[in-house]
Amino acid sequence: MDADQKSYKDVYCSAELTGAIHNELICLSALNIFLSLTAFLGNALTLVGLRKDNSLYPPSKRLFRCLASTDLCIGTIVGPLHVSYWISAVTEHWDICRYLLGATLITANMLCSVSLLTLAAISVDRLLSLLLNLRYKQMVTLNRTHVTVIIFWFVSGVGSIMSLWNELASSWYSYVIIPVCLLTSLYCYSRIFLKLRHLTNQVQKNVHGRVCQTAPFNVARYRKVLYTALWLQIALIFCYSPYIITAPVVYREIQRNRSPSVYLVLQVAITILYWNSSLNPILYYLKIRGVRQAVKDTIRHLLCL
Repeated sequence: MDADQKSYKDVYCSAELTGAIHNELICLSALNIFLSLTAFLGNALTLVGLRKDNSLYPPSKRLFRCLASTDLCIGTIVGPLHVSYWISAVTEHWDICRYLLGATLITANMLCSVSLLTLAAISVDRLLSLLLNLRYKQMVTLNRTHVTVIIFWFVSGVGSIMSLWNELASSWYSYVIIPVCLLTSLYCYSRIFLKLRHLTNQVQKNVHGRVCQTAPFNVARYRKVLYTALWLQIALIFCYSPYIITAPVVYREIQRNRSPSVYLVLQVAITILYWNSSLNPILYYLKIRGVRQAVKDTIRHLLCL
């Protein structure tokens, strides 16, 4: 296994693969520095906004804060590590390049895995909120949510560290966790919209009944949180799709032909993936009024200082 891991690092830290695209890697480095700054600032403000917002049920807020924290870590840790890896390849410091590549792979795999698991958990949370109704607050508690988040970080950490000993096992972990998370979210949102359609039909049939007078307000409030979660899911799919589609083919092609152009395609796909961490704070700001107001107040306070 050590030989396989060494050959992998030798491939991705070699003049044969990166020597012809130095200018492109420098441009990607500049872009990723910008994305790291926007991810850090955006998610730091989002965490402040979520802490001050009272419109979300605490377990739901915990999941959103976990996602924002993960995006913050991607901006402050993974982005700079990846830029450092590119710069070490451009300057041909190959020993440093191999260490930076290993650190980048472990942290990126762990944090992206946590993001996927958290978004899947948010979709399950929204489905339970709709199906359980009054029992939701008894079943979905803050302590249980804390345990769930800890499990996500533990599982993601173990899956990422596996790459140190077995690259194939780590790859299979990615091939399993990504489809499971996406299919879970797809199932939950499908069930949610079918249930909402059923509730809407019931309200229309009983529009003159007193019992249904409060239903539109409750459904409207639920939809606000639902659409926030759904937009975050769409943003993740949009940003992750180029990597998910190209990575299996590109990795094999790089191992076989050492093609710099194919390697560049992979790095562009990874950059688009990192963009998700800068895009999410914009969605929080647009979709959650409490977060938007808290962010405005924080910015005003900072400018006054």
